Amino acid sequence: MLDAWVPFVRETFERYPRLATSVVYEMVKQRGYPGGPDHFRHRVAELGLRPRRASEAFFELRTLPGEQAQVDWAHFGTRSVVGGERRLYAFVLVLSYSRAFYVRFFYDARLPSFLTAHVEAMGFLGGYAKTFLYDNLKSVVLERQGSGVRFNPRFLEFADYYGFEPRPVAPRRGNEKGYASHCTSSVRLGSMSRTRRRFESFRPCALTGGLSPGCSYKRSFLSL
Repeated sequence: MLDAWVPFVRETFERYPRLATSVVYEMVKQRGYPGGPDHFRHRVAELGLRPRRASEAFFELRTLPGEQAQVDWAHFGTRSVVGGERRLYAFVLVLSYSRAFYVRFFYDARLPSFLTAHVEAMGFLGGYAKTFLYDNLKSVVLERQGSGVRFNPRFLEFADYYGFEPRPVAPRRGNEKGYASHCTSSVRLGSMSRTRRRFESFRPCALTGGLSPGCSYKRSFLSL
């Protein structure tokens, strides 16, 4: 059924490799293709009509003690409060060498909360790393064009005061900050388990473990 449209489908995917298969299906359907969406998806995969992106190799991240920390915000839905609901966010800071990390919940992800969390994390961990990695958060990066970055001046003053280098990772390069993403996932899993009430208590939470991202963590909670 699809043979007559194979050249069109192949050319479309070559020009727009990120285009959803469902969109291309609608395009060929408008051109007279009589099959259903399931048959179309099956034939596209079977014939290899969507070009495969070349696999990319990455170097394993290795750092020295105190060399690097990774920071992330995570959204945890909403939480019931008196009079309604509020959004719930978790600030996560992880040390790249030891994989020890610190978690603090907030009702917002604004700059004051961001800076407060840094100070609390550095106080608990006993210092700060030489370099901090970030996504392109508005609290850190106001504008980015290619490799050019315009930092938030208030955050630069903060980083200068504590003596660390803020370094935004490249857009859509989550592998550069994989430890923070892994720790965020660990906290998210914890929040959906029996420890949900403890996580939602908003007590700062520090988790420490071995040198493997898959290690088990020992959780300790701090009083506010």
